[in-house]
Amino acid sequence: MLKKTSTLCALSEIKGSNSFTKCGISIDGTWQRRGYSSLNGCVSAISVDTGKILDIEVMTQYCHICAKGNSQLSKHVCSNYKGSAGNMEVVGAYRIFERSNVRDVQYNEYYGDGDSKGYESVKNFYGINTVTKLECIGHVQKRVGGRLRQLKKTTKGLGGKNKLTDKLIDRIQNYYGIAIRSNVSNLQKMMSSVIAAFFHCVSGKNNSLHGQCPEGSESWCRYQRAKAAGSPLKEIEQGLPNKIINQIKPTYLKLCNETLLKKCLHGKTQNCNESYNNILWNIVPKNIFIGRETFRLGALLALILYNSGYAGILSVIRNVIGSLPESVAQELLKFDKQRISTSLRHSLPIAKLYRKKRKAARKTKSTKDEKTEGLAYSYGGF
Repeated sequence: MLKKTSTLCALSEIKGSNSFTKCGISIDGTWQRRGYSSLNGCVSAISVDTGKILDIEVMTQYCHICAKGNSQLSKHVCSNYKGSAGNMEVVGAYRIFERSNVRDVQYNEYYGDGDSKGYESVKNFYGINTVTKLECIGHVQKRVGGRLRQLKKTTKGLGGKNKLTDKLIDRIQNYYGIAIRSNVSNLQKMMSSVIAAFFHCVSGKNNSLHGQCPEGSESWCRYQRAKAAGSPLKEIEQGLPNKIINQIKPTYLKLCNETLLKKCLHGKTQNCNESYNNILWNIVPKNIFIGRETFRLGALLALILYNSGYAGILSVIRNVIGSLPESVAQELLKFDKQRISTSLRHSLPIAKLYRKKRKAARKTKSTKDEKTEGLAYSYGGF
């Protein structure tokens, strides 16, 4: 009942006066335990238009009554999933799509992080290739760093001073993300920008490669701005040698292909799913195993909090216990006002810039400390 009321309200915002509609959803799974050994998991489907949860699938593969072999309790809430923890997201996504037929809605766009085969299980759900796969740009951006770090790890002589350092990898990854976000809905500009971003990052005083950066005084490239002003910029960084550039370029260019970037033209992320996951695990303990019904109740409370805030919880309490003192109701509504105020403040450009600088400073300090101290911890290394 809790789930039905909240999700139907969210669905009505998309449908309006229409009896049937099509929409895109962002699918993501979360587990109670890490390491792909969790017995409990939850998959959320969030509308990319409204940012509200349309459906969730709560799954558990353990039943304590069945485990005890209690034959007297033939009717009980049993587990609803059998299989590996990693496959929960795949099964959960399919079940959510199954319910779409009953709810008179068709999910024609699937926003995913590429971590599971969830899309493969539903891409032909309404017919051949009726569901389009779109990528979370945050996860695509992280692939750049992940693949370059893997290349550095497996290729001898690629890392070291004036070569492919972790700091440079972070810079390339950030510029790649900026290039995508700055050219939403324009494929050609996005493709040229991500390539220009790479050469801009590996460029230096020994190897100037700013030829693909946009020219003029309005360019994001400092070199091109200085050139337009008639005072060429003096590069501080050495830049990468051509040999190193040629080694890492193929790996980077694989993430610049037209097929992948087409899926990023929307410019959206799965931050909404991550927000729901955060609320869920603040309610449900991660360090204590719980049964299906307890887990389901926690997931539904998190759903209401996410979609409607404490105002939604207030209506649930009133339905359960009847009247509620007005002072208590006002205190609950204050939480919503504070949350919205904090969210607006954190979304300001200056606040985002401050967080980026603070994160970069922490990472620089950590790298410097590790370099000074030397190798102090390694799994099985001592």
